[in-house]
Amino acid sequence: MGHLSCGVGQQLGMASTVAINLIGAQAGIISKLRNCDITSYSGLKARSSISFESRSSFLGQNASLRSSISPRIVPKANSGSHISPEASYKVAVLGAAGGIGQPLGLLIKMSPLVSALHLYDIANVKGVTADLSHCNTPSQVLDFTGPSELANCLKGVDVVVIPAGVPRKPGMTRDDLFNINASIVKTLVEAVADNCPEAFIHIISNPVNSTVPIAAEVLKQKGVYNPKKLFGVTTLDVVRANTFVAQKKNLKLIDVDVPVVGGHAGITILPLLSKTRPSVTFTNEETEELTRRIQNAGTEVVEAKAGAGSATLSMAYAAARFVESSLRALAGDPDVYECTFVQSELTELPFFASRVKLGKNGVESIISADLEGVTEYEAKALESLKPELKASIEKGIEFVHKQQAASTS
Repeated sequence: MGHLSCGVGQQLGMASTVAINLIGAQAGIISKLRNCDITSYSGLKARSSISFESRSSFLGQNASLRSSISPRIVPKANSGSHISPEASYKVAVLGAAGGIGQPLGLLIKMSPLVSALHLYDIANVKGVTADLSHCNTPSQVLDFTGPSELANCLKGVDVVVIPAGVPRKPGMTRDDLFNINASIVKTLVEAVADNCPEAFIHIISNPVNSTVPIAAEVLKQKGVYNPKKLFGVTTLDVVRANTFVAQKKNLKLIDVDVPVVGGHAGITILPLLSKTRPSVTFTNEETEELTRRIQNAGTEVVEAKAGAGSATLSMAYAAARFVESSLRALAGDPDVYECTFVQSELTELPFFASRVKLGKNGVESIISADLEGVTEYEAKALESLKPELKASIEKGIEFVHKQQAASTS
């Protein structure tokens, strides 16, 4: 089983007094500090500044990874204080030995909100688990190999992340991945439905525009579908948009937030540059150039790796950020926002990526404001992406229905 990816990060220093800017709607994992209440931890939120006195991280000086930070939609003071000191969750990564799964596992292992990290794959996962288990962070790491151990991997899990599948190779589109990855996702989601139906489910396996509808149909057939807890991880599109805009406009990356809507492939990826925070103006040429680069960024990496893989590290970073946001929401942080591909009524399409507010029960609300007052260019791009996104969604739904018909015939 190949694997797809996710990502997240943050930077942590060590001194008598250390001020930390923690990562917002974008991402940031910090390592837990000795004698430090989790109430002081504010996860992936922007501009939440906290201090630790005479405390060191598990990784020592310069412990965590620093990442880009995006401001929240509705900033609230000290929202990190809403996180329970007892917050501790079980996370499973299905496809943990792959190019995305391995760095994703490392990033999740760094989170103080995780008590247990379950790593599943069809092969080579024992070595990954042994390696990660040596990291001196609190979560226990357990390995599970093959279908016979999948159920045990999923028992009692709060968040399931699925990067399993084959990666893109040069010349491949996300649709080329469909037949292999569709079957993998269907099988894994069936196991999730049977063993941890209440868990948050993060789908990374491409093509996300089809695999999320596949997961939804499987959960419906099992009678456990909760649209508020099924997510297509499109965070990488936001991470890329923020990075490219900051570079183009010479902005501090920590301040930049670009909502990305639509889907997670080619022209279905629509960065709403007019909604960039802080407010910044773009020429028509800049808008077109940035939009194309964000849409084709995955291909940019595939071609640069020249057959050696796809965007595994940045995907792991983005996915870990989304995991951390989900954990913060589960822990009671009332101020968690992310863009994600979910069941939606924002458009006539049944699934659509947009910014959502996350809470203990999953999606609390879908933010419609981003689609209001868009530019003419964005409005046209939105209409242009709909036929392709609609076809991808329908392809996923039809796949499950055909599989069901074949099994009953």
